[in-house]
Amino acid sequence: MKNLVIVESPAKAKTISKFLGKDFKVMASMGHVRDLPKSKLGFDPQNNFEPKYLVSTDKKKVISDLKKEITKDTTIYLAADEDREGEAIAWHLIPALKIEKNPLKRIVFHEITKDAIIEAINNPREVNQHLVDAQQARRILDRAVGYELSPLLWKKVRYGLSAGRVQSVAVRIIVDRENEIRAFEPEEFWKIKSSFNNPELKAELAKVEGKAKKIKNEQEAKEIEASALGSDFILEDIEEKESKRNPAAPFTTSTLQQEASRKIGLSVKQTMVIAQQLYEGNVGNIPNHTGGLITYMRTDSLNLSKVATSAAKEVIENEYGKEYSLNSPRVYKSKAKGAQEAHEAIRPVNMALKPSDIKPYVENAQYRLYSLIWKRTLATQMAPAIIANTTYKIIAGKNRELEFQSKGQRIVFAGFMKAYTEGSDNPESALDSSEKILPTIKKDTVLNLEKLDLEQNFTKPPARYTEASLVKKLESEGIGRPSTYAPTISTIQQREYVVKTEDKKLAPTPTGEIVNSFLVDHFPGIVDLGFTARVEEEFDDIAEGKIAWQQVMTDFYGGFKKTIDEKEESVNKEDYLQIREIGTDPKSGKPISARVGRYGPFVQIGTKDDEEKPKFVAIPDHLNMDTITLEEALFLFTLPRVVGQTNEGEDIKANIGRFGPYLQVKSTYYSLKEDDPYTIEEARAKEVIKEISEAKAKALIKDFPEEKVQVLNGRYGPYIKQGRKNFKIPKGIEAEDLTVEQVLEIIEKDPKSKTGAKKTTAKKTTRKKSTTTKKTTATKKTTK
Repeated sequence: MKNLVIVESPAKAKTISKFLGKDFKVMASMGHVRDLPKSKLGFDPQNNFEPKYLVSTDKKKVISDLKKEITKDTTIYLAADEDREGEAIAWHLIPALKIEKNPLKRIVFHEITKDAIIEAINNPREVNQHLVDAQQARRILDRAVGYELSPLLWKKVRYGLSAGRVQSVAVRIIVDRENEIRAFEPEEFWKIKSSFNNPELKAELAKVEGKAKKIKNEQEAKEIEASALGSDFILEDIEEKESKRNPAAPFTTSTLQQEASRKIGLSVKQTMVIAQQLYEGNVGNIPNHTGGLITYMRTDSLNLSKVATSAAKEVIENEYGKEYSLNSPRVYKSKAKGAQEAHEAIRPVNMALKPSDIKPYVENAQYRLYSLIWKRTLATQMAPAIIANTTYKIIAGKNRELEFQSKGQRIVFAGFMKAYTEGSDNPESALDSSEKILPTIKKDTVLNLEKLDLEQNFTKPPARYTEASLVKKLESEGIGRPSTYAPTISTIQQREYVVKTEDKKLAPTPTGEIVNSFLVDHFPGIVDLGFTARVEEEFDDIAEGKIAWQQVMTDFYGGFKKTIDEKEESVNKEDYLQIREIGTDPKSGKPISARVGRYGPFVQIGTKDDEEKPKFVAIPDHLNMDTITLEEALFLFTLPRVVGQTNEGEDIKANIGRFGPYLQVKSTYYSLKEDDPYTIEEARAKEVIKEISEAKAKALIKDFPEEKVQVLNGRYGPYIKQGRKNFKIPKGIEAEDLTVEQVLEIIEKDPKSKTGAKKTTAKKTTRKKSTTTKKTTATKKTTK
């Protein structure tokens, strides 16, 4: 092939190939093809932090397939995404494919349209080494933090834990908010509301003796009530003024994630997956449209091109009329710290393509996200809304000292609000855009009081973060960049440092809190918001060629490594045992405590020093180790409980184990998916046992009880099961025809079985003796 274009994803390759002629082949690298090795530090602190990149195991076939299309004369277009991560992908492809001597062209585009692709092909550039170095600095610094800190956490807190530079700061933000909520002490305050009739009007006390006053208790409220009821309510003043309201800026990665959460209910990760599909054109066949639907979705730029603003103006005038358009485009300036990428804000590639035009051809989530982006972009180029605000000031009280207010709002000219209004994290703010028309009343009218309500209230603690408000916080603090928000939030949930509550708020787990405590106590710099933001600024400086990436590593690594070595000796593991004393067991007199173990929170009766082994039971999800009571803990110890008997007279026991709640009959176990082991009754237990037994019987193809081996039908077809291990059935063999001898032979040859593993290892040792030796050394180093 004369010209090979390498993009990141197959969907993008498929779309772009439609725009290029037969002389071009478009293939995908499937993202990064090289990375630091998983089992080693991956860079040499003694040799100017020289990284040791390897082709990732899962990318060896990708590299092989790409190489087949390359000859020494092939011109290669490196068309990875237009950001630092994309620049690094392009850079890594060169040594991975060994194409240093080929004609190489780096091309970038921020939308996948025919014009944009042809423009990129005609205007290639070199790989930008400064952008590559900024990505290298981030990757290597993050590796240093994770690789050095995680083993220390294993030793001093609990095995299997991990730390990350940005993730740990995100967890700290969530833990700090949780601590604020716990420390919060509600303050009492009262509202006094008046209702009038003929005409109907509602008002609320706003001032006492000309000043805003917080009514602290019922006594103060009663005194005001007595004064108000002993007087007339007179409409003393009517204040009217018009105000202009401007639209929100076009979408960046951060604001799209926030708004998609508020208005569509998408998680940050879901938003990015769907936005990627819209960008790549990975949607249905839309008539008269080829290519992507939106511009690149990882950006913190608020720029809109002249082409986009001109197209928006045309659509606005056609859809709403000339009075809704602007004489000249509205320009926005970014407020985000370290806003970096040079491309546009997120917008539709073709403003004339309305959401209704694509609705029949795309998935509902794609339609809704596109609709959000289309409306927001259109609104940014529409005239301001004009709002008429009216305030009725009503005077009352024996000394005319009380001022009640009633506020109305009328939309004089909708402007951009015809297309779009921004959502809010505060549900009450949603009312700001709605009209509230006050009845026409003349000044100095004595109003007819229907009733006066005294309403007791208490101040509320700060709200937990949602995914969207956490993104907003990270961005405002300058932590992370457009490409990092979604993976950061996914990672802290995958690691079970943070959970999403039923109302979609983020709360720290006990594990998240103890890891945060450890890092705050011993590595305050790592979880310091200011430090993390400064590092991001240094990455920006590298991207601009102001400093070398090795300098950033030198400044960070020496002190960090020294602290790691010191903490190895000085930190006492006992300080980070998650134990909370709850009370005393009334039967045995032993202490009851809540703890966190390898598999999560549990309650324990007794201690390891007792002659009798301690009893323990897992704390279910609906209870928290920080708040569980003695009564709740004792109830947990009612398991295992005998629910009833089978028809054969065998006990049916309910319990909770490592893998969740279950029923047990003799040595057979039945997982409980929906039922509570504490409350399930005999009839329901028998139903569950029957359902699971029937499902197992359907799945059973062959049973060899003497060998404790079964041939089962699974989700992906037939397989062999021996104990907890599963084995593939080789192609060409029918599961129904298998004999016990064949089954045992398949198990013996499989690498998972001990004999199969020995044979495989023996072969590897013979062929690659030196490689095995190196691997063993590396493993020893890691274990230390």
